[in-house]
Amino acid sequence: MLKNNAKEVNRDQDLERLRKIPGPLVQWYRENARKLPWRDDPSPYRVWVSEIMLQQTRIEAGKPYFLRFVERLPDFSSLAEAEEETLMKLWEGLGYYSRVRNMKKAAQIIVEKYGGNMPADYAAILSLPGVGEYTAGAVASIAFGVPVPAVDGNVLRVLSRILASDANILQDKVKKRFRELLEQVIPADCPGDFNQALMELGALVCIPGKARCEECPARKFCLARERGITELLPVKAKAKPRRIEERTVVLLIRQGRVALQKRPETGLLAGLWEFPSAEGKLPGEEVQQWAEAQGLSLKMWEMLPPAKHVFSHIEWHMAGILAVLKPDSPEGSFTWVGPEELAGEYALPSAFRAFTELAFKILQSPNEV
Repeated sequence: MLKNNAKEVNRDQDLERLRKIPGPLVQWYRENARKLPWRDDPSPYRVWVSEIMLQQTRIEAGKPYFLRFVERLPDFSSLAEAEEETLMKLWEGLGYYSRVRNMKKAAQIIVEKYGGNMPADYAAILSLPGVGEYTAGAVASIAFGVPVPAVDGNVLRVLSRILASDANILQDKVKKRFRELLEQVIPADCPGDFNQALMELGALVCIPGKARCEECPARKFCLARERGITELLPVKAKAKPRRIEERTVVLLIRQGRVALQKRPETGLLAGLWEFPSAEGKLPGEEVQQWAEAQGLSLKMWEMLPPAKHVFSHIEWHMAGILAVLKPDSPEGSFTWVGPEELAGEYALPSAFRAFTELAFKILQSPNEV
């Protein structure tokens, strides 16, 4: 009983502190908010696209992608009807391609079930493919004025510091507790501004490491600042080390074109285009054997600079090989593309960016390889 009473006391104290922040925070946001294209026109479609796109992308990097995406696919109907290659090309470089595939599925549901208009209902938005609690809360509050929280990493950091909480923010129970607290304090007349204010505060002022406390509209109510422990919060459990995988990427050239192939329909980077590759680090002297196994005849080969790409749980260490086929060599089962097609039609994941840039240089060289 004493333990439960202590939890109730802590909850009441946290609520009392958080009830002080909406007014100053919303005022600060309205005076300092960054000018962003989805804020200029916060329609449900644009807010939703921006929230999905920015899940794994910095805002400044994401702006040109957003503008290009909504110009090409301006509404749910056009997205629902978009071709796979169009989607992949628009998303090229953003990574986590399952996001845009889920967006198309969600758009198709919105067109078929809701007549092309996103429902103004948190539960209905949450039920769409690829939409979690944060995204549903952001869209519902910003686009429709529904008073529901939107708790992302920035918000978790802000709340951890204001409340001087040493709870592990990577735990679902901690996120749930913070959501429940915000449900009690979110202003019904401006929930979108309040949620965006918390996000903006975490992005611009209450930043990781040394926060800019002197600029913070919540500084008078922040326990971490009062106790001098801002830089110690939030608490995160140590992540497991990423698994390292070695791969060999082959830039296979034949008469001014480079070979591409599609990855399997399941697993990492499912269904996307890539350069021919082999698992492990292929010794240069074995490239001839590799080519013969593909039914190809090599004119020459040379090693390329290595590259690395980091996913959330895997790290690719990639060796590179340039291999030029003889003019009379069979094409094999690959798709062969020139520089214009590589730039405009075929989407390659950012994992291969270093090799894509090399491929452009090679294909555009005035000296034929």
